Amino acid sequence: MSLNADQVRHIAKLARLTLTEEEIAKFTKDLGGIFTLIEQLSEVDTSAVAATAQVTGLSNVSRIDDIRQGGATPDALLATSPLPVREHQIETPSAHPSTSSGQVSSPQ
Repeated sequence: MSLNADQVRHIAKLARLTLTEEEIAKFTKDLGGIFTLIEQLSEVDTSAVAATAQVTGLSNVSRIDDIRQGGATPDALLATSPLPVREHQIETPSAHPSTSSGQVSSPQ
């Protein structure tokens, strides 16, 4: 199967890729070869092959969640903060420092 440059650009757009003209020329040939191999796979007779989800024999392992009582208290956790604690919340530096007039400064 051969692809043209517009088809490669479309595939790149779907994949959210930005390609140079050199990359488009390269991938036009490379993707064409990949699609040719995929077409060859469709010719393989798989009618006698059982459907398989995986071949290792592994299965999902799950466990019951154990709820452990008596862990750290909220006050104990807040006490570990190097930042000041006000009204049961950690006070962090503002990402938008205000000016002396109380208004948020605008970016320059």
